[in-house]
Amino acid sequence: MEAYAVLETGGKQTLVRVGDKIEIEKLSVEPGQESVLDTVCAVSDGTTLKVGAPYVEGAKVTLAIDGVKRGPKVINFKAKRRKGSRRKVGHRQDLTVATVKAIA
Repeated sequence: MEAYAVLETGGKQTLVRVGDKIEIEKLSVEPGQESVLDTVCAVSDGTTLKVGAPYVEGAKVTLAIDGVKRGPKVINFKAKRRKGSRRKVGHRQDLTVATVKAIA
């Protein structure tokens, strides 16, 4: 079995393995640099699983930042029937594209 980790960032949890390309909430790191995240909820070395409460102590995931991109457009539309009241708001989230280098 391959090593994996459950990483929490941006209020979301993501299952990652070494070599995976992931899209997460925008981090304040320049493309080409590395980022080390210690908000690891669970980590497995292939045989044993450690689960944190809420995070595993000493566990770290190293990410190589590839760039920043825009996510899909999300439309929020509200209307009140028979009133002619309509409201439409669009939103696109900035995402960081990263490659998982190491799980420790």
